Amino acid sequence: MTYADRPGPVLGRARIHAWQSLRVWEVLLAAGTLAPVASTLFSEAPPREKAIVTGCLGAVLPLYFLFGRPAILSEDRRRGAVYIAALVLLFLPVGLTAPHTTFALFGLCPQCFMVFPVRRAMVAVIALNLPPAIRYMFLGGDTEPFNFLMVVTIILFFSAVFGVWMERIMRQSEERAALIQELESSRAEVARLSAERGAQAERERLAGEIHDTLAQGFTSIIMLIQAAQAQPDPSRHLELAVRTARENLAEARLLVTTLSPAPLDGSSLDEALRRLTRRLGEETGLAAGFEISGESRPLSPPVEVVLLRAAQEGLANVRKHAGAGTVAVSIAYRDGSVRLEVRDDGRGFDPAGGQGYGLRGMRARVEQVGGVLRVTGAPGAGTCLEITVPAEPAERGV
Repeated sequence: MTYADRPGPVLGRARIHAWQSLRVWEVLLAAGTLAPVASTLFSEAPPREKAIVTGCLGAVLPLYFLFGRPAILSEDRRRGAVYIAALVLLFLPVGLTAPHTTFALFGLCPQCFMVFPVRRAMVAVIALNLPPAIRYMFLGGDTEPFNFLMVVTIILFFSAVFGVWMERIMRQSEERAALIQELESSRAEVARLSAERGAQAERERLAGEIHDTLAQGFTSIIMLIQAAQAQPDPSRHLELAVRTARENLAEARLLVTTLSPAPLDGSSLDEALRRLTRRLGEETGLAAGFEISGESRPLSPPVEVVLLRAAQEGLANVRKHAGAGTVAVSIAYRDGSVRLEVRDDGRGFDPAGGQGYGLRGMRARVEQVGGVLRVTGAPGAGTCLEITVPAEPAERGV
């Protein structure tokens, strides 16, 4: 299948683009038809010849604008064939009557290539050139061979060269249109995949936020209420449960409005970590300690959020799984990095045996800011959670 036989909008756009880039052929059509008309009118030709040339060639431009051009731009092959047939019929009496009208073929022949592919266009070109050839060979009147050689040149050289050149332009225009269409499709596909990936990432982020905040808060509330039920004086545990519920409510509100995490609202990272550690000790009765080493300094919000969420997850695991007597939280500020450590003396576990959703989500968070998470421990020997992240300055955070 050649380019001219391919259906669809791509070829149509290619032809329109090629035609719009070749307005010179419209000018050539006008010059090729009007020049012989003017030459005939100002000559001493017989009135019959003047009427034929003026009437037939004068009708070419109205035929083109009313019928030919719309057929070319809309790629209507049927209307285009009728248009070319009309051109042949209009030029037939002119070519048989007036020798100097051969010049009009320079404007008429390109029209064939705008309607048909090369092979069909060459047939139409030959049909247009038949009247001058017939007149030369059978009707006489032209003793010099120049006009006949002009006809041969138009048929064999001008038409063939123009046809090949026009086909190349059409093919390039078609390839360009196809490439644009492919790029548009690829861009739409990339946008769709990006939107899906963004939605998936947002779902994962929200799942992590809910797990690290609301789920842990509800767990604390349940444990405190259960402890209160077992105590003669439940006021202390109920007070802690109310405080945890309020903090959980604040987390929920901030999660909805996508603000910073509640424990960091209005306080430094060190203060938030100290408060989390102290609250765990109050709620569980564990010996919970917090320690700072190095020169404390503000970090970028993403790094602070990751460290805070890691501490929350680590302390939640101590509460739910460790069965520990003591827990120690420490943060060490170093040149270029910060290390957070949550260590307990509980029952421990084998990290190689698999990790739950909380640790997997924590690892993903840490890796997003270029950090490293390590979990060490053994059954009966406690657990140590260690997070090391680059210490990006606060003023460079986003």
